[in-house]
Amino acid sequence: MRIENSFIPVSGVGETTERKLWANGATDWDCFDPSLVGPTTAEKIESFIDTARDHLAAENPAFFDQTFPSSERWRLYENFRDDACFFDIETTGLDEQRDIVTTVSYHQAGETTTLVRGDDLTADRIQAMVDDASLLVSFNGIRFDQPFLETSFGVDVDVPHLDLMYPCKTVGLDGGLKQVERDIGVERDRPDISGRDAVRLWREHESGVDGALDTLISYNREDAVNLKTLADEVTTTLHEQVFEQARQQSLE
Repeated sequence: MRIENSFIPVSGVGETTERKLWANGATDWDCFDPSLVGPTTAEKIESFIDTARDHLAAENPAFFDQTFPSSERWRLYENFRDDACFFDIETTGLDEQRDIVTTVSYHQAGETTTLVRGDDLTADRIQAMVDDASLLVSFNGIRFDQPFLETSFGVDVDVPHLDLMYPCKTVGLDGGLKQVERDIGVERDRPDISGRDAVRLWREHESGVDGALDTLISYNREDAVNLKTLADEVTTTLHEQVFEQARQQSLE
């Protein structure tokens, strides 16, 4: 699914109308036929397409983040995946007002970086991570990771944020990240380590235990890297469920 396949950002165009358009051959902006809808709706769609083309050419994901329903944010992924930043954090607890961020790993353009508290985990580095991304991708990051970073480092996160927990639920993938990974066949080097272990490993590192920090970093990096696999999987599944079924109707 690409942004160009979408009509749902247009006022008055809901899921039913969009699927009807697809089923009648209007599978992307170039194929839109004004006769498929009423004149008022057709004018709105054509106006949206003209504006959206400009923002797409300018590589401006913020426009689409603002115009698409939040439940359809996954549709931005295909267009902006090359500069997407898959990120995950580890902390000493669940309260961003009291607990601290220990490591932040992010995976972008095939490279994985881990920032560590007391070393290179700084507000400037976190802000640079955000600013360099066209799209942030996380799992439960809107409720957890992003608030922690904003509170702990005072960063301004104004990049579109695709939280994979929600599209996963849409396709029947429930539970935490590790459970979802198992459900889609992702294997880990250390499947025995959990988020609770990550807190323990940081405490052991502070106490001078050899290897504790390396294990924590490895665990955190796997979280970030595996998010790309999950994003590819869930957006493909949604594409098939949402778009391909309607498109097939147009061929029957």
